Amino acid sequence: MPNPLIDKQFVRGVPSTECVASLNNIRKTYTMGALSVEVLHGISLDFMKGDYVSIMGPSGCGKSTLMNILGCLDQPTSGSYFLGDDDTSKMADDELSGVRGARLGFIFQSYNLIQQLNVLENIEMPLFYQGYPEEESHEIAMALATRVGLDSRVHHKPFELSGGQQQRVAIARALAVDPLIILADEPTGNLDSKSGAEILDLFDELHDQGKTLIMVTHSDELAERSARWVRLRDGLVELDERRG
Repeated sequence: MPNPLIDKQFVRGVPSTECVASLNNIRKTYTMGALSVEVLHGISLDFMKGDYVSIMGPSGCGKSTLMNILGCLDQPTSGSYFLGDDDTSKMADDELSGVRGARLGFIFQSYNLIQQLNVLENIEMPLFYQGYPEEESHEIAMALATRVGLDSRVHHKPFELSGGQQQRVAIARALAVDPLIILADEPTGNLDSKSGAEILDLFDELHDQGKTLIMVTHSDELAERSARWVRLRDGLVELDERRG
């Protein structure tokens, strides 16, 4: 069955009324011996289908901790996080891992590609873990490689690609399982300005197609591309603003 992300049917990239992720009074405390540090002090946010959100704020404000919770890489100390209809804050680690693999796509600053695998194989990895048949995985991966402009490089290893090309592989990999949300952590941080602009243009295309993107960034220039700003300070939401 074809992956719907391959279909080029454009819709206006505006958020719907369908909530795909909901944080309710999220608190996160890290304990090191006798020392406890609360990093998030009660975060409540809803993310709608089609949202394009930049999460911003100074170092130490809780951006990375919040992204880890949104990505089901960590769980809150208290509060609830619903991803779709699932309360992930009550899940065991193995169940959380399954939800993460099936419903979330990740784009990292350092790409996180497997160096021993070629472009096509890297894109296929999430599909392999979700049990897709080999022929279908190959079809989806090839279509996504074409979509991000790498159809002529599918047999190259990551070290044979530029930084911008590696990030395109990471984007295709993030799209492979048709995720509910795409999470991007400083996605242009290791790129030159031209490659960074090309990646952001690709994000604009995904937004125009109704995909839900949440991006952590220090850069106001990057955030200008998004439709909504969420700014954290000292573990609290200081600003939540829709733009344009």
